[in-house]
Amino acid sequence: MKHWYKILGSLALLYACTFSLYHALDPALVIADTTQLRSGYNRIELAGHYTHFKDAQTTAGIRVGEYYFQGDVQPIDNGKLAITLDLPDTLPSNAILFKAYNSNDGEMILNQACSLGNIVLDSAATDSSWVLNVKQEKYTGFGFPNLPVLNETIRNLMWHVPMWFTMFFIMILSFANSLQLLNLKESPNRLEKMLKFDMRSTLLNEVGILFCVLGLLTGSLWARYTWGDWWTKDPQLNGALVVFLVYSGYFILRASIDDEDKRARISAVFNIFAFVLMFILLMIMPRFAAGLHPGKSGNPAFSQYDLDSTLRTVFYPAVFGWICLGYWLYSVRIRAKRIKEELKITED
Repeated sequence: MKHWYKILGSLALLYACTFSLYHALDPALVIADTTQLRSGYNRIELAGHYTHFKDAQTTAGIRVGEYYFQGDVQPIDNGKLAITLDLPDTLPSNAILFKAYNSNDGEMILNQACSLGNIVLDSAATDSSWVLNVKQEKYTGFGFPNLPVLNETIRNLMWHVPMWFTMFFIMILSFANSLQLLNLKESPNRLEKMLKFDMRSTLLNEVGILFCVLGLLTGSLWARYTWGDWWTKDPQLNGALVVFLVYSGYFILRASIDDEDKRARISAVFNIFAFVLMFILLMIMPRFAAGLHPGKSGNPAFSQYDLDSTLRTVFYPAVFGWICLGYWLYSVRIRAKRIKEELKITED
């Protein structure tokens, strides 16, 4: 079937966009209203996201090292609860985690910086009344990871990252056409073949640079809500901008050359250079420099951090759908170009 990729791509995009916009995130603790614990009684309010504190019987407390101190729980609503803790004068660790559990939401952990105030830190401290922490079952429903900092913005993963996958796919096709152009041998119809490969490379680059712009826009929007600014000194972000400028230079170069043969050959050489530079700037250099993107400078990559099995069921169809859309746009540009040339021949 000639248009199979259009049908499958459209269905994949519909599925991915629907789930990315409307499906709930996993239940999670998002913030505690205290930054300091003291010996004696402490009242702490915990805020949750997609939680059911009031609908289900909830237990909550703090985990200190290997010990767990459970508090008296007072649910305020489904998204907020108060716990009252009676803490000892001495604790064995300053590694403090807030913990809540109920049958609907599973075990939820919040790692929030919290000082010990007047509590003495003694790694050898112990007490027979202290309870060892027991790991409880986590949420097992179908939901996106509810991660600190990212929270709801993780939905942008289905839009931002596939833009770059699509750009790479399109630019690889353009790169291949440029190589074929330069490898053409002398023949009676060499110029005709050259112009065909040149047209393909140019139209592919038009689509590729479109997805580059979309990737920059969605990335800038994501950075605003997760990193606190529209643009940061991230090597991958700056490398993407350089890639956009280099490919913009490709079109400026083409516009400055009138001779078709010369324009095709010089553009092919420039296109190969641009592709190699793109690969270096986006795939190699960011891994050797400090950056904020996952998988860079010690930051864990998606597969280890937030691309869990649930997210993969939406992310991979999104990548496939956007790639199909990109190739579809290219095929439309090809047809439009051929129709334009046929009309021109008819007029002449």
